[in-house]
Amino acid sequence: MAKLDITKTNRAIDRLLEVTENPRHRFMLQAYYRHRYLEIAGRYEEIFAPEMMVENPVYHFHALGISARLEGQDAIKNLYRTWSETGECVMYTDDEEVAVSDHMIASKMTGYQFKPGKVLASAGFEVDDQDAMYIYKASEEMVWPYDDRCRLIGEDVWEVDPDKAEIIELDSADVITTEEANRVLEPLIKPLPSYDEATMRTRAAGD
Repeated sequence: MAKLDITKTNRAIDRLLEVTENPRHRFMLQAYYRHRYLEIAGRYEEIFAPEMMVENPVYHFHALGISARLEGQDAIKNLYRTWSETGECVMYTDDEEVAVSDHMIASKMTGYQFKPGKVLASAGFEVDDQDAMYIYKASEEMVWPYDDRCRLIGEDVWEVDPDKAEIIELDSADVITTEEANRVLEPLIKPLPSYDEATMRTRAAGD
């Protein structure tokens, strides 16, 4: 399998931003874009900035070999920390469609996540080499709810058909480390604009 170009992961968000005029929706899409690249780059601490996430988020995972409910920033940070340490934070999307409304972003995609052989084996998957890195490829659907100030409330992630997931062993030359992901994504990770300034037009229209 060829080395993935993770700088293209958010291209569906870019396409939607090109045609989105609603200031609130634009702010949410920018936050979504930033969150995903911070996660892939292993910079998970920045995801929990008070302007990006509520104080008590809740995640529901039924995908990528995980079935779990995580509540609270500490529990979610622990997951992101583990993924950063193991390289599982490196992800890629293909065939993605993204939709945005006032309090939700929804996405449908083919997702790719790096998974060490040891992690897959411990989850009950058969692998040829526990010391190798693999990709877990599957069809996924996500809903991310947001509060009135466009802060992330949580993530609901589903794997559409686990029986059709693919586990692909990577050549060592095609492995992307957390450090490499951070380096190549750093130019693409932009700060969020001020919420009040970004959404001023929405409030003015409602006056």
